[in-house]
Amino acid sequence: MPTKQTHRLAVPGADLVYDVRGPLPPTGGRRPLLMIGQPMTAEGFDALAPHFTDRTVVTYDPRGLGRSTRSDGRRDNTPQQQAADLHLLVAALGAGPVDVFASSGGAVTALELVATHSGDVGTLVAHEPPINAVLPDAAAAERARNAFYEAYQAKGFGAGMAAFIAMTSWQGEFTDAYFAQPAPDPAMVGMPTEDDGGRDNPLLSKDSWAITDYRPDASVLTAASTRIVIAVGDESAGTYTARTALGTAALLGQEATVFPSHHGGFLGGEFGYAGKPEEFAARLREVLDGE
Repeated sequence: MPTKQTHRLAVPGADLVYDVRGPLPPTGGRRPLLMIGQPMTAEGFDALAPHFTDRTVVTYDPRGLGRSTRSDGRRDNTPQQQAADLHLLVAALGAGPVDVFASSGGAVTALELVATHSGDVGTLVAHEPPINAVLPDAAAAERARNAFYEAYQAKGFGAGMAAFIAMTSWQGEFTDAYFAQPAPDPAMVGMPTEDDGGRDNPLLSKDSWAITDYRPDASVLTAASTRIVIAVGDESAGTYTARTALGTAALLGQEATVFPSHHGGFLGGEFGYAGKPEEFAARLREVLDGE
């Protein structure tokens, strides 16, 4: 794998830190491949990026997360602001348009980037974007989100994460049976039982609610010059993010493209959430090359 070079880009209200593996401008006629997540930072792609030695791979930390600092006085993470940041990042690379692999909340940001700056992106592979509005049980999904937020506010990180895991692993729509369950035990899912006092986690607080509240404009996205591929993991079937992926694909008049493993299928185990990064990379290459 090419040596990783770290750079810093000043944008309005923030300093973005990004990593480049490979030459700029790229060689071999392939677009740079930008990998983005939310609230995951660049290190989440350390297991996936090395499988693309024939491409220049770019990863970054969204504003206010990881190494990227913000000076705008805000804490919220919105697809609109992050898409604006990415537009400036693509311009700074001087090698656009780029191809994008986007995971989870990053996939929502990437859809907004295509909606506002489609010329920046050749192909977007949006893997399991968590968008409540595309679900038939959208109101219940918002209620489930509020439940893990309330658990976090009441008892801290462990309780909040246990409730979040319960939500994201639930099969099917959020019915009365889901809400009738007792509060999950953090220890049973490997989470801490002590409250560390923090209430600013970007996943469990309200800081990233704009991601799941996002409403994609199908008419804009389907008219964009970008090739959009909505992806879903074969082990995710029936879960919240699989259902949002299928709903987003249907909104855009397509079927979701199946990838190996689950929501974190490209991870190598460094977050305790091991996927199948080699198989995932092979599928991603196949999809990108199938343009």
